[in-house]
Amino acid sequence: MSLFLKYSDMWDMDLGGRDRSHEIPHWFGNLAWIVIGGLCKLLFRYRVDNRDRLRAFKGAEGAIVICNHTSFFDVVFMYLAARPSQWVRLMGRDSLFDNAGGLLGQALSRAGAFPVKRDTADMTSIKRAVRMLKNDELVGILPEGTRRGKSNRTPEIHAGVAMIAKMAHVPILPMTVRGVEKIKNKGERVHFPKVTVDYGDPILVTDFNFLPKEERLEGCTWYALRECFALFYQKPVEEVDMVALFPDAKDYAAVFAEHPIPHHTSEELAEAARAKAAAKVEKAAKSATEAREDGKEDGK
Repeated sequence: MSLFLKYSDMWDMDLGGRDRSHEIPHWFGNLAWIVIGGLCKLLFRYRVDNRDRLRAFKGAEGAIVICNHTSFFDVVFMYLAARPSQWVRLMGRDSLFDNAGGLLGQALSRAGAFPVKRDTADMTSIKRAVRMLKNDELVGILPEGTRRGKSNRTPEIHAGVAMIAKMAHVPILPMTVRGVEKIKNKGERVHFPKVTVDYGDPILVTDFNFLPKEERLEGCTWYALRECFALFYQKPVEEVDMVALFPDAKDYAAVFAEHPIPHHTSEELAEAARAKAAAKVEKAAKSATEAREDGKEDGK
């Protein structure tokens, strides 16, 4: 059991997917889940609603889990809510991995996280995420890129989420974490509010093909984030003011009101993925049988 592993090695290892032949050792991730999960349960009495929408993908296909970003604790609860039977591999900004003399990077990598360079088309991270998703793993992304109201950066809609989902042919699963925004505000003491993690229904990038090609990824990400905020504010999606949340982004509300996006359930998509995988195995077996029979014929 290695105490330290090279960061980049862990970023390219598997965790909780179909192929587990070269996985990140689980001992640290399990220890973190027990200790941090126990403290969060005690301090924040957190609960998880609609977790079956995440569990449905286990053993069926990968999925991108996205969340609106109001606190550093968002990623903590994204991770905790999936455990113990699933792992969410969080995509975090690269500067985090060098904090505390590299110890934070070691801890994050042990738990399955991997870095992305901010404000760039980081193809290395994108390819890593696609590889993970094709291995039926879960990848967690915060598409706003920064904490809302907690930094000097302005939240934006980063369409890389939809691009990764399109490349990997996986759904996007919206979620939110309510209550974490109250834990610590500038100039105030730490609070211990009740925290709730809530999952929405999955979204398919292909459902946005009616949009102009250059708008499909942005429109899909806009739609998915609106679902996150609807969960966060506990209101219908039509009542989410995306113009106020993202004043510099195009408003697609009228477009989607005129052209409703099909509704999917996690169970429906997971079943379709299993059927597709079974058909692929059957086709491969049939091809192998035909090849053997052709070989016998040739040998006569």
